[in-house]
Amino acid sequence: MQRESLLQGHFLRVLRDTVRLPDGGEATREYVLHPGAVLIVPLLSGADGVLRVVLERQYRHPVGRVMLEYPAGKRDGQEDLLLCARRELREETGYTAREWAHAGVMHPVAAYSDEFIDIWFARDLTAGERQLDPGEFLDVTTATVPELLQYCRDGRITDAKTLASTLWLQNLLSGAWTLDWQADPDSTAAG
Repeated sequence: MQRESLLQGHFLRVLRDTVRLPDGGEATREYVLHPGAVLIVPLLSGADGVLRVVLERQYRHPVGRVMLEYPAGKRDGQEDLLLCARRELREETGYTAREWAHAGVMHPVAAYSDEFIDIWFARDLTAGERQLDPGEFLDVTTATVPELLQYCRDGRITDAKTLASTLWLQNLLSGAWTLDWQADPDSTAAG
């Protein structure tokens, strides 16, 4: 196999490999190397007893529009994925969680990237101060589960990772799927 580096960006790298096909022929495959990311489905129980999810509105340059999505972010190097999820939730929304559950992993664009997104659920949230990265601009909002489902149905949410994670949420709330909830190590040490 031959490999050619086409681009080394700030955190993405684009490669072109020459590969052998099952019939013995050769072809090229261009793809993006990505450090991985996390997505958090933050569950907020209101004083009114209504379950809400925390969402973000953020302008996404490649599609030229503001997207409504769950909090998510890029992994720093070989950062532990739960630590990354905790950091991203706190930085982008200001919330911390007393309990976390790992739902799974998705590969959003396997045809042209090795990117993976680790899906986490967070609950028993406490509001705090956001710590946005320089140049990061986003608004935090909440939605009830029926509102969230309507946003997915009517096209207000088109972000693939949010759509896929909402499937997890639906199945969790219906009882079809379960999660193994764990106390946040920092919240139990302080408690």
